[in-house]
Amino acid sequence: MKSDFLLAITQLSAEKNLPKEVVIGAVEAALVSAYRKDNFAPNQNISVKISPTTGKVEVWAEKTVVEQPSDHRHQISLAEAHRFKQDAQIDDSIMVEATPSNAGRIAAQTAKQVILQRLHDAEHSAIFEEYAGKENDIITGLVQRLEPKQIFVNLGRTEAVLPASEQVPNERYRVGQRLKVCILEVVRTSKGPRVVVSRSHPDLLRRLFELEVPEVFNGIVEIKAIAREAGYRSKVAVAARQDGIDPVGCCVGLRGIRIQNIVSELNGEKIDVVMWDPDTSVLIANALSPAQVLSVELDADIATVIVPDKQLSLAIGKDGQNVRLAAKLTGWRVDIKSASTAEAERAAEAKPSAETEEEAVSEEIETVPILEEAPLEPLAVAEEKPSTEAEEKVVSEEIETVPILEEAPLEPLAVAEEKPSTEAEEEVVSEEMEAVPILDSSSIPHRVFPASLKTADKSQIRFAEDIFTTRPIRSGAKSRKKKKKGAPGRERAEDSVKSRKVHQIPKIDEG
Repeated sequence: MKSDFLLAITQLSAEKNLPKEVVIGAVEAALVSAYRKDNFAPNQNISVKISPTTGKVEVWAEKTVVEQPSDHRHQISLAEAHRFKQDAQIDDSIMVEATPSNAGRIAAQTAKQVILQRLHDAEHSAIFEEYAGKENDIITGLVQRLEPKQIFVNLGRTEAVLPASEQVPNERYRVGQRLKVCILEVVRTSKGPRVVVSRSHPDLLRRLFELEVPEVFNGIVEIKAIAREAGYRSKVAVAARQDGIDPVGCCVGLRGIRIQNIVSELNGEKIDVVMWDPDTSVLIANALSPAQVLSVELDADIATVIVPDKQLSLAIGKDGQNVRLAAKLTGWRVDIKSASTAEAERAAEAKPSAETEEEAVSEEIETVPILEEAPLEPLAVAEEKPSTEAEEKVVSEEIETVPILEEAPLEPLAVAEEKPSTEAEEEVVSEEMEAVPILDSSSIPHRVFPASLKTADKSQIRFAEDIFTTRPIRSGAKSRKKKKKGAPGRERAEDSVKSRKVHQIPKIDEG
């Protein structure tokens, strides 16, 4: 009987995956409820003890020590009390063994129900304690059943729930499929512990790296940050804790075997492994890989990234996925611009700044006080010009009386340097000069040349201009003038001819 009792307890502990002590405790609590109904008072304090080696059941009840007991359920005599406790006194409460000979059918049914309930509660407690310490950890389960809003995954000892919000959008699940899931939370409920798992959480990717990469598991390579869009693409920033170790190479593995295992587990999700850097600018540039970055400017919480024109679409990614993941990975708002756009914006900003500087200078000039100047006196101008006709006559007479020193005749070489452009014009000039009479200048009085011209006989003087205008021009020279009209060389030649005619001083005969 006792061996059968111990065998039953051992089987229960194996089926429920519970320790043997837990099962014995549940049976003891069930026997307490069963014996109290038949043999003890409802409010009496009793306890049941089962020997784990022999399987003997002992029931102990609390009783009060009196001289003459009237109620054997609650009272015990002093002589009997000394058998359990040597120093027992009157009115003391002691625990006395009071094991009934047998229990009724109702008590046995009650004990069965209590045992099952206690075992169920003990099992729930064990499950909660087991999975509560595995939060954010990875576990393998089988898809048990599918529902519209959630999927139930069998973890072995319990059933986990995979909500729709934690599922990967492009994954399709089937009953019996084996999945690696991440435990998000474990909650106690009236129906037992509720385990919630996820397939889209970034910690799932972290645990997969720990499983596949020994350096990450040992702590030699540290995963600094993870940004993930489940089912499509992820970025992982890694750093080495020891010198001489390539963290990116460790995660990728030889020929990419390590990263390929992770990608296969995530059903083809793309994973970018980038180098972590304490410098924010370098980290942002690494996070935007595989795009090349020219420069990164940090302003408050916005990072302006300039990339080559050909790399703009690659840096942004499909539907902006690359820049979104880079922003999540670094914690900065990223604004991407092409090199040409950035240069145009700088040029546009430079123009208003120059205009504002000019306006500021003009405003400064306007604000400078202008000193009032005295009006110019007309006397300074009046001194230079004669104000009356009488003064003009006096000045002219003074000029006439001024003696003029004899000067050497003007050498024609100075004028001859400017030659006419054509031979025809030279012939015309020579003929005109021959027709001009040469006057003797010995009788000219010592006066200013303009005054002498007044006294000379005007009928005897002939100027080259008169001869040149009245003399007919050859037809050949005229045609050449029309052809070369507007030429700069011709105009200079004509000017030289005129200057020679004007500067030629006519000689006056003495008679």
